[in-house]
Parts: sequence; C-alpha cells; structure tokens
Amino acid sequence: MIWFDILCHPVWAASTALLALVVRLQRRGSWDPQACTVQLKGKTAVVTGANTGIGKFIALDFARRGARVILACRSEARGTAALKEIREKTGNSDVHLRLVDLSSLDSVREFAKGFLEEEKALHILVNNAGVSGLPRQMTKDGLDASFATNHLGPFLLTSLLLDLMKRSAPSRIVTVSSVNHKKGEVDFSHFHGENLNYFMDKVYNNTKLHNVICTNELARRLQGTGVTANSVHPGIVTTEVMRHYSLIVRCLFSFIGFFFFKSPEEGAVSSIYCAVAEETEGITGKYFDSDCSLVLPAPLARDAALAVKDFEICERLTSKL
Repeated sequence: MIWFDILCHPVWAASTALLALVVRLQRRGSWDPQACTVQLKGKTAVVTGANTGIGKFIALDFARRGARVILACRSEARGTAALKEIREKTGNSDVHLRLVDLSSLDSVREFAKGFLEEEKALHILVNNAGVSGLPRQMTKDGLDASFATNHLGPFLLTSLLLDLMKRSAPSRIVTVSSVNHKKGEVDFSHFHGENLNYFMDKVYNNTKLHNVICTNELARRLQGTGVTANSVHPGIVTTEVMRHYSLIVRCLFSFIGFFFFKSPEEGAVSSIYCAVAEETEGITGKYFDSDCSLVLPAPLARDAALAVKDFEICERLTSKL
C-alpha cells in the first residue's frame, strides 16, 4: 500500500509527466528535415520496407523533394495503401511500388532484374526493412529468416544494384542498423540458424552488427567510385518491428514508448540526413547516431579483418550457384 500511495501522489504524477515532456523534447536532433532545402528532382531513390513506420516517412520525405521514389515492399495491399498516401500528401505522382520479399534471395534477384530493366539511374538506396523477435524459421535458401530479411537480402539487393549506382554517381547507400548492434555477436553459423538464442531481440542484435560491419567494408571497396555507404541508428522507435513479440511485451513497449520513444517520423530523420543532407556529401564508412551525430560503432564493427571475412562469406551465401 505504501508504494501505491507514492505512485498515486500528485507530486509523483506531476514529476513523471514533467520528465516525459523533457524526454520528448530532447528526442529531436539538431538537424530538421523540413529546414533542409535540398531537392531531389531528377533523382531516383529506393526505400525498402516503405509501407509503414520509418521507411514510409523516409519515402515521404524523398517524394516531397521531388524524387522518383520506388517503394520496395513485401505486402502489395499495404504497399499500395502507402503509395496512395504518399502521392496524396506530396502531390508527387512519380512514386511507385515494387514487390520484394527480402527473406527470399530469388525474390531479391527478381526485384533487381525488373528494376535494372526499367530504371536508368539509382541515386539513393535505403536498406530500411527489418524484423525482430521472429521465432526460429528457415528459408528455402537454408538461411535463418531474420538474418535473411535483415542482412543477407539487403546485402544481395545492394550488390545487384551497385553497378547502376556507380553509373549514377554521386549516389548514397544508407543502411538502417541499431545501437543494439553493440550487443550483437559474430558467429557465421548463425546465418544457417545454428547456435542462435532466439530470446527477445538477441538475433536482431546480431543481424544489426553484421549490417554495420558489411556497410563499412562496402564503403572501403567503393572508395573513388562516387558511391558512399553509411549505417545509422534511428533511435528507439515505436514501430511495427515489435509485432512478433508477445502481447505483454508489445503493450509494455507501447506504453513506455508513448512517453519516451521516438515516433516513426522522428526515427526517419537520421536516415534522411545521411541520404540527402549537404553536410554528409562524401562521407562514407561511418555510423550515425539517432541525433545525426557521427559516433564510433562497436569494436567488432571496426575490425577490418573481420569485415573482409564477413563480406566474403555474405558474397558466397548470396551468390547464385
């Protein structure tokens, strides 16, 4: 009863509300997309997972700047709804939907083939789509579904579109990772669903670490091409990425998130910053925090020898035999 009395006390309620307000005001970084005057007319951008959450707001921003935007989505129904919304809000009719299931390497290849046949340029690629909390599932390629969706699918997509991006340079690749990559581990047997702990976000954390490692190695390989590659942390964001967790976890996350976490629109800012800001032109192989500041990633993500090995293994796993 003592704790109940404390929690119900007006002073406690007022201080909690004040703290929540302060945190909400501090969630925004110093860079404001709406204050950025960069236009993208004549530019083509691809955003994966653009039907909801962070991805939709990234695509919305690009469309407002006049870009030709390709929404790369798995669900046709949800992708079509996002397409309609973005066109209506921006007045940009040059926004299009292309279906892709990043957990399927064949689907990624089919998407890339169609894209390369119909598009003449690609200036921005945002690898945003991701899942968290999936139970153990194996794809027909023999890969863990979380690793396929979060890392190997985007890795293959980037590889297949790379030559076009080089011809379109200057161009930018942005991979949405997470601060959780610092809790990740590297074990290459994980790709095949072996030695994985599926509790909570442990698999997700591992995939996000591979995102940063391979993005850094890709940036090294792209030196001198005019194509940059960076990874970003969007912040702790209330999105549908939690949909595979238990109801209790989702409710708790949503309740706390209402007061303290970023909205999808706020979570999109660091990715937009990397993709369009004049300040980030030419910057490559870096990791941006959710406030758009440059920060060091985890020590494993800075291991050059590990990066080469990781990249080469991913190349072999995604190559068509």
